[in-house]
Amino acid sequence: MTDGDYDYLIKLLALGDSGVGKTTFLYRYTDNKFNPKFITTVGIDFREKRVIYHSRGPNGSPGKAFKVHLQLWDTAGQERFRSLTTAFFRDAMGFLLMFDLTSQQSFLNVRNWMSNIPYFETSAATGQNVDKAVEMLLDLIMKRMEQCVDKTQVSDTANGGSSGKLDSAKPEEKKCAC
Repeated sequence: MTDGDYDYLIKLLALGDSGVGKTTFLYRYTDNKFNPKFITTVGIDFREKRVIYHSRGPNGSPGKAFKVHLQLWDTAGQERFRSLTTAFFRDAMGFLLMFDLTSQQSFLNVRNWMSNIPYFETSAATGQNVDKAVEMLLDLIMKRMEQCVDKTQVSDTANGGSSGKLDSAKPEEKKCAC
């Protein structure tokens, strides 16, 4: 895929305490590499990856294929950067909330979020479930986006729209509130 050659731009935000492995997780996912050295993220950084997302029909049959450009934002876990990183929350379409299994405190700091997000044990060191975690999150986001687009098309048709398709010339008038 070339620079502008994608159907969707999805912004995901990695959250969690300092040192839990957000940066190494994102490097494993985007480059399939592991760096065991701890390097503190200062402020916010991001990685990118292009993927092909295959939707599924209602009965599990293969659906459409979409080219997706993922922006994976890596946030600093230190408290002193919290006001900076929370400014990025509102534009995110999904969150990767992380903790370190060897640090009880990092787990306790995210326990209130656990019931609201998909949970996968991952390992940036071995690569276990790294792709699966991001793919599951992408699947949830894409399903929600498809539902939103479908609702907009039904609404347009009901309101006298002739084609039932979104008018790409006026994107500011057709916003999805996913």
